[in-house]
Amino acid sequence: MHQHWIEGCHRAAGQFAAGRACLRDGKRTGSVDRFRTSHCRSRLADVPPTPDRDGLGARTPALTGSLSLVADLKLDGAVYGSPIFVDDRTFVATENDSVYAFDSAYRQIWKRNLGKPSPQSERPCGNIDPLGITSTPIAANGVWYVVAEFGGDVRHEMFAIDQRTGAVKWHRSVDLPGPDAKVTQQRGALAITGSRVWAPFGALAGDCGNYKGRVVGVRLDGTGDVVKYDPSTREQGGMWNAAGPTVGPQGHLYVVSANGSSGPGDEYDHTNSVDELDENGTLVDSFAPSDWAQNNAGDVGLGSQGVALVGTKWAVLGGKSGPVYVLRQGRLGGIGGQVSMLNFCKSYGGAAVDGNVIYFPCVDGVRAARVDDDGRLQVLWHVDDNDVSGSPPIVAGARVWVMDQFGGVLHALEPSTGRSTAQVQVGQTNRFASPSITGHDILVGTMSGLSVVRAS
Repeated sequence: MHQHWIEGCHRAAGQFAAGRACLRDGKRTGSVDRFRTSHCRSRLADVPPTPDRDGLGARTPALTGSLSLVADLKLDGAVYGSPIFVDDRTFVATENDSVYAFDSAYRQIWKRNLGKPSPQSERPCGNIDPLGITSTPIAANGVWYVVAEFGGDVRHEMFAIDQRTGAVKWHRSVDLPGPDAKVTQQRGALAITGSRVWAPFGALAGDCGNYKGRVVGVRLDGTGDVVKYDPSTREQGGMWNAAGPTVGPQGHLYVVSANGSSGPGDEYDHTNSVDELDENGTLVDSFAPSDWAQNNAGDVGLGSQGVALVGTKWAVLGGKSGPVYVLRQGRLGGIGGQVSMLNFCKSYGGAAVDGNVIYFPCVDGVRAARVDDDGRLQVLWHVDDNDVSGSPPIVAGARVWVMDQFGGVLHALEPSTGRSTAQVQVGQTNRFASPSITGHDILVGTMSGLSVVRAS
């Protein structure tokens, strides 16, 4: 059985929640094989070579026909994270701190409400109201892991939920000393490696208050100490991008920190950087643009996109400013040590990768680019924002799938040209909603629940 790795992102009015899921024989599983140490190897589609080079499992159907909306499920809150398909069940989490399980006919099996979310009125900034479960959860060995934010005494807790029954197996705090939980948000997708679930934290929209970027690891069984990595001893450096940590072939985490409080003349503090961590959260390597300090001062640079792994050789990412960097896996290069850089995309959310072609969610429309054997980028095509906006794409069924940020329309793009071959209205979504795929069905989280589109 071929296994390929697909991820997607969600964003509304500046807030992100990224999808993280495995595509196994055409199904976005979101699960971790009990015999694997690490989950999906890449935040983005990281597609191993296959004979047909289509980036799909051998039994994945071609999704090249017409599209029709077959289900519009109204849930108790907005869905920001990607739906996940595991063992013939679809799992969805809402901003009302509820989790749902549906069968293959999209009939509800169970619902579990974990508590009361945080209303906007008790937070000094931000733009999700209420704020509950924003990030995309992850599943492993029959357990679904989510991070929920609660109101009142604002706090963040990780939950382990039985996939079959919806029963809570354990829960524990993931707020550690230092940052103020009221101004800290958990929106990047969860990841698993080293027998731990990892959750990244950043700021609310507006960057208010005493926030501090960090990634927190909790053992799969909920026992033992919570481990963490902070990119800087100072404030800021939020790990807010929708993708969450990327898990590499060795089980290492690639995390991206955004603008920090160190500026020109200050010592480098691993903000505005890509940091590679081992399975215990210990820093082993890093990369930063040569102008990292100036980027910090201008609130630009890295932070808005996760790392895309292209095979086992390249690590690629863009950011808020336009430059897209190609790094070498296993030797990221330190400050200014990229293999190459091409200025062509202000990228927000997550990219998708099929072979050596990367599909970027640029703010002015999706772009495709190829990275060659020497690590150089070549832009192949650009879909103008007036036609298809730059939401985070995924690749499946011989199509690139992307949401129109503003019209609530799902598009199927031709991978070689970017031409929209089919489209369907799915209802209002958050700005960076990204679909999930299972068989012939495309699942989209909306501001009112879950839409299911079927491809002929």
